[in-house]
Amino acid sequence: MNLSKIEDITSLHRKICSCKLCDLSSGRTKAVPGEGPCPAKIMLIGEAPGREEDLTGRPFVGRAGRLLDRALFDAGLRRSEVFITSVVKCRPPKNRKPKHSEIAACHPYLEAQMKMLNPEVVCLMGNVAAQAILGMQGIAALRGRILHDRCLVTYHPAAVLRNKNLMDDFVSDLKKASGPY
Repeated sequence: MNLSKIEDITSLHRKICSCKLCDLSSGRTKAVPGEGPCPAKIMLIGEAPGREEDLTGRPFVGRAGRLLDRALFDAGLRRSEVFITSVVKCRPPKNRKPKHSEIAACHPYLEAQMKMLNPEVVCLMGNVAAQAILGMQGIAALRGRILHDRCLVTYHPAAVLRNKNLMDDFVSDLKKASGPY
């Protein structure tokens, strides 16, 4: 996929919304390219859109999104200050994990976003994001660490929904993402 002629985030997002590179495009209501400032100091990357995101075209607007908003607030951040996206831009059927081929199809879009946004910190929320960007998994071992100069690994908000005991660590990680580094 040649994205070299795409010069701004709006054009990139239009391209994402019309993408048909994998089977996820045939089942989507709306693609979810992401949202936030460009450039962005902090970029948050999750796994994939869920039902609410597929309906609205916006990232993290369901239950996990409401938890993320609260965690950002507790960390002294506003949603409008961070760019939020996912590894894949279309909802996998029945909220299953994205397949390797789907991640690979979307990866040039994610790389282009990272290049355009030029964030100081890329917050990888969950194993799928850590694997896609760093080639590593194991949230227990990786969480809270800055790797490759700017990648901070933390829990996915859905994991925090399932285990409220993770909230303090999640907020602590988001505070770390806001610097200093």
